[in-house]
Amino acid sequence: MAYPTFGVNDAMAVKHWSKILSHSARDTTPIAPLMGEDENSIIQVKTETRKDKGDSVTFALLARLASDGFSEGQVAIGNAEAMTLYSQAAVINEIGTTCAPPSQDSIDHQRVPFNLRDEAKGLLGLWFGERWAKWFFNQVCGYTAETRDKYYGFNAPAAPTSGRQLWNEAGTTDDQSLDSNDTMTLDTLDKAVELCTVGAPMVRPVKVGGEDMYVCYMHPYQVTSLRTNTSTGQWLDIQKAAMSGGKITSNAIFTGALGVYNGVVIRKSQDVTQGVNSSTGAAVTTVRRAVVLGAQAAVMGFGTGKALTKYRWSEELIDHGRKLEVGGWTFAGMKKTKFNSADFGVVVISTYAAAAA
Repeated sequence: MAYPTFGVNDAMAVKHWSKILSHSARDTTPIAPLMGEDENSIIQVKTETRKDKGDSVTFALLARLASDGFSEGQVAIGNAEAMTLYSQAAVINEIGTTCAPPSQDSIDHQRVPFNLRDEAKGLLGLWFGERWAKWFFNQVCGYTAETRDKYYGFNAPAAPTSGRQLWNEAGTTDDQSLDSNDTMTLDTLDKAVELCTVGAPMVRPVKVGGEDMYVCYMHPYQVTSLRTNTSTGQWLDIQKAAMSGGKITSNAIFTGALGVYNGVVIRKSQDVTQGVNSSTGAAVTTVRRAVVLGAQAAVMGFGTGKALTKYRWSEELIDHGRKLEVGGWTFAGMKKTKFNSADFGVVVISTYAAAAA
């Protein structure tokens, strides 16, 4: 059977490889289950700049109604409560990378039994997937120690706002004060859920399998602290309850989850950031910032004609056709959401976290 082949810079090749790159980037990002265009998504992907020109997207967050309502003998007409809107802008910019596989007209390509151009596609897709995860956690963890805009989505990370961060030590109000006695526990997660439900504004849960739930990401070091805690009511007891209850669903947010506790789906990621020293702004390497997430915790925008599943593929032959450079490109940006100067969809949990070995 004959298969069609496309040369470098062939118009069909560009479309073909761009489509493959899109699938690869989507499939390799660990935060894909969090992304969607509706308001129930933890990362809401805004579409405005995909249709019109501009290097930023402005979005609105609507405050809940607070009136007492009306009853018998009370006049409703003319006494309607005004809608309160808060707007926020997220900057987008060009982002991409390149790699250099040998061209088909080189001896290097002749020596290997696989298509190096195809392998380059996989590498570029993995790069984008990992970069979106870096953007997300630098934003929602409030990791202000990161100063490179290509690693935080072109919108400088903002520190957690008042009432949106807690520490696993009574009375502590900074990351640098945590020590080896202050590791992650389920008690701390309970306190974070409480902050989600009584804060102003309340962190709105997402619908997962028809239920209202939050999602918590922990660093692997924090997960180890939970797993090795054998005290009553800690990890082992939770796992027994989850197994006996048959907590199984096909929702993507549950895929790869460690368990469910107090209405929270627990997941892990190595991209959960380190702590930040409140005095110097430097990273605190012995601390990690777990995050409890609700709806619209962050927004992501793309440029005209771009999307989470649409990238530009480029190819350049150099050195008289003996070397090939391929690249993947898009216009994108990401930002943590705020509502009336308060973090809208995230609570940060700072705990001591170090390698167990």
